[in-house]
Amino acid sequence: MKIHIGKEIRAELRRQGTSVLWLATELHMQRPNVYRIFQSPSCDTDLLLRLSCILHTDFFLLLSRCIKDDTCIPKIRKQSQWQSQLQ
Repeated sequence: MKIHIGKEIRAELRRQGTSVLWLATELHMQRPNVYRIFQSPSCDTDLLLRLSCILHTDFFLLLSRCIKDDTCIPKIRKQSQWQSQLQ
């Protein structure tokens, strides 16, 4: 299962009952940019770290569970060099 991180961020914001305007203010950006984050299936790691800190939610953990469960890595890359070195 591939994770759409923008949808996960939006879901967490809603779960906390926090507004998009509040998040935009915390990120020092305008609301349309926050909506673009919600629409994006991926996110820059620096931005994801900021979002994790602001929302007190470890979005990296969500992504790492996907890797650990082996549910989001394409089959072609499953036997990549870095994985074989971990075994």
